Amino acid sequence: MSKLCRWLHEQMEQQSLFKFPFKPEKLPRNGVYFFYEQGENWGHGAPKRRIVRIGTHRDGNFRSRIGEHFLLDESKMNFDKDKAKPSDRSIFRKNIGRALLNRRGDNYLQIWEIDYIYRKNKELFGHLRDIKREKEIESEITRMLRKSFSFRFIELSRQKERMGKGGLESSLIGTIARCKLCRPSKNWLGNHSPKKKIRTSGLWLVQHLGADEINVNDKKTISDANRKQRAISKWQF
Repeated sequence: MSKLCRWLHEQMEQQSLFKFPFKPEKLPRNGVYFFYEQGENWGHGAPKRRIVRIGTHRDGNFRSRIGEHFLLDESKMNFDKDKAKPSDRSIFRKNIGRALLNRRGDNYLQIWEIDYIYRKNKELFGHLRDIKREKEIESEITRMLRKSFSFRFIELSRQKERMGKGGLESSLIGTIARCKLCRPSKNWLGNHSPKKKIRTSGLWLVQHLGADEINVNDKKTISDANRKQRAISKWQF
């Protein structure tokens, strides 16, 4: 398990590292992303970045998904009690907000948990929202993501290849989650998450943590994608 985790980290280190600000047009239409967090190192020797989140998206939405995490469209901060907050559209942002509120012992966590994308929740719980406060939390999350997080990716065109029980995303997460060496630092914000799976895994994830690790075919898919991307990058730059 640890050997596969190390192999995966080393494969990804061959790719360019993106950090805010970046140009969305440099990103693919389809792929799997790997997030890193400042202060979080792997457990395989020498201080190198530890993968803290792996994710993918519906067909053609890679750029918009990354944009939602980093809130590249800042007009989405113009929400009110009848509109969803940015973190309702990004579970990554939502989990960071949960940990921030829980670390403070803030009871607003109960309201933060509600997903206001759904009309029924707006009608039932909209009156409980403190919009000014939510905007302050959202701004804090954005600052944190832009300052402390970076990402790499591999480009994979077919949605079936990326997503679902048999997709690469689940086995990638399973590989990292099963590693006993890649553990969070004492100061990792995720240690304050109300989600036990986040605290115990050291990842900003709750799904696919128990999935099987990558197999021989998965390794070939990753290696092939790596070689293709390096060739394209060399040609472009």
